[in-house]
Amino acid sequence: MTVDLIAGVDEAGRGPLAGPVVAAAVILPNECEINDLNDSKKLTEKKRQTLLQEIESKAVAFSVGIVHEDDIESINILGATHKAMRLALGQLSPQPVEALIDGHALPDQVVKNRGVIKGDQKVPVISAASIVAKVTRDSIMRDYHKIFPEYGFARHKGYGTPEHLSNLKTYLACPIHRKSFRPVSNYLPSLSQIKEERKLVNWGERLAARQLIRKGYSILGMKIRALPYGEINIVAMDGKTVVFAEVKSTSHKWVGGSEHQIDKSKVEKLLKSMKIYLSENEIESDSRFDLLTVRFGVGPPVVEHCINCLS
Repeated sequence: MTVDLIAGVDEAGRGPLAGPVVAAAVILPNECEINDLNDSKKLTEKKRQTLLQEIESKAVAFSVGIVHEDDIESINILGATHKAMRLALGQLSPQPVEALIDGHALPDQVVKNRGVIKGDQKVPVISAASIVAKVTRDSIMRDYHKIFPEYGFARHKGYGTPEHLSNLKTYLACPIHRKSFRPVSNYLPSLSQIKEERKLVNWGERLAARQLIRKGYSILGMKIRALPYGEINIVAMDGKTVVFAEVKSTSHKWVGGSEHQIDKSKVEKLLKSMKIYLSENEIESDSRFDLLTVRFGVGPPVVEHCINCLS
């Protein structure tokens, strides 16, 4: 197998009003043939999934770089896109000798690179990167839909569709919206509004789930009922481990450590709830319990994550 170590690079998510921008870098063998490679936007979701499996099985290397909405706000969308591309390239092993970038060349990059206009339609390795980036971002947005279902992220993936704009006006912006983008900037809720509408606890759970997604977890469900023992705030997957997460939200500076927030009675209920969920869903994976504390106050909310708190 001959390999020239030429990487294709493309991004997904420059245009949406919400969610991250994701870049992918892919190296394919010289003689690699993958039929139907094209700009990911020109392919159906089913076709992208099929091609992704083939890309992953045949690629010499592939990686993704993810830049979330906070960084998009601080360095602008172009800077965030370049950062995502650098992250993707930096994680490739082996490192490429050259990178072909969809559109324009990537400035201030150690790896030699050049831009290819409409490269995702012309160059197979860039098309492959386009598909990896798009599928990765769409998966993240489907996870966000489980946290913020009222916005319809699973359908429009954060783009400014009529449905999204209508829901934005009705429910105001959520934590994954890009605050400086119009019209999001016209619909930003204040902390006082959240408190007045008694949404502080609910908002805390959503911020905690967002934090888990940023760490690479996938969300299985929110507010899972496990009668007669109560409700599990978040169920997620960390690799092959099922994570049951309890969320504590506070507008005070200190509420104590995890040992002060979960008493013996609560622990017993949690363990029984976890057992019920695993049984009902026929899951045999390892599991654990995490506690996330969300502190609201001056400045952005702070999320603290205690892992495996019942061990």
